[in-house]
Amino acid sequence: MIENPSLETATSGSIRFNTDSSKLEIYNGNQWWEIDTTSTYEQSGGTRGVVGGDYASPSPNDHIDFMNLSNTGNATDFGNLSVARASLSASSSRSRGIFLGGDTPSLNNTIDFITIASTGNAADFGDCIHNGVYSATWSNGTRIVKAGGEAPAPARTIVDAEFVTIASTGDGADFGDLTQKRRRAMAIGSPTRMLVCGGYSYPANFNIIDFFTFSTTGNAADFGDLSSERNTGGGCSNAVTGFVTDGGPATDRITIASLGNTSDTGADLSSTRTALASMSSETRAVFAGGYSPSSPHAETNIIDYQQFASEGDFMDFGDLSTNFRNTSGLSNGHGGLG
Repeated sequence: MIENPSLETATSGSIRFNTDSSKLEIYNGNQWWEIDTTSTYEQSGGTRGVVGGDYASPSPNDHIDFMNLSNTGNATDFGNLSVARASLSASSSRSRGIFLGGDTPSLNNTIDFITIASTGNAADFGDCIHNGVYSATWSNGTRIVKAGGEAPAPARTIVDAEFVTIASTGDGADFGDLTQKRRRAMAIGSPTRMLVCGGYSYPANFNIIDFFTFSTTGNAADFGDLSSERNTGGGCSNAVTGFVTDGGPATDRITIASLGNTSDTGADLSSTRTALASMSSETRAVFAGGYSPSSPHAETNIIDYQQFASEGDFMDFGDLSTNFRNTSGLSNGHGGLG
């Protein structure tokens, strides 16, 4: 059979059947990508959430927990990070989870990876350009972008964003800059864009929201503002809607595809806490661990969840295997994966 060339250039979102590979492909505006026809349920029995790293005086921990976000119940031990650390960041594809940077308690640029559908210890992936302490991180399944974070004195805060390609191991590469340098920001996103929400840079707290476009590298652009200044919380989203909280305990709801300001949903976490882990499925937002911002800063093992379509308060999901604080979460069903 003679195959004639296309009469016109494909537009972003076009789909074709590749007769050589016998696979469906989608055009992202730059190149053709195979369409993943597997599901998170086929790979791990449902959307799996993973929590890793923890601050425990006098030194950080290396433990990793996991849970099935499609159900409720207590988390189970997954394995250990390659380096014990806290205040790290994390995101994932459908198959591979990545933990970036952290505090050992000195600043650390280690990148680890795990296979989400199995259990076991993390393995070395490469190194961050900048440490990953208090960075905002999100993925579209192909790339993970890590933005902002804490730097050594005298800078203290960075404006830079970097990325890694999830399917291959290697060091971080430059992506672009935030509109404002900051740390302790929260991230949500879709397959096309990452939103960096709030943050802190002494002496200012921020309510600004920036966004990056995954398919290109370059600087962030203004998206809008949160309903209030927020930092050191968490962000969860499916491909359409996101929740952002500073653990205060109220949350903002964000529509990812449109620009503009957010509003407080009035939905509260079950307890006021900060430095918590964030995970999501196509239908649920899940926040886990954290610690009370008031003295004596008690750590917690609480897991809360809320349906993205709901307007009510967060509900009890279960408990982590131990108290986690200054931790990070990922899943194989978050909004960046579609």
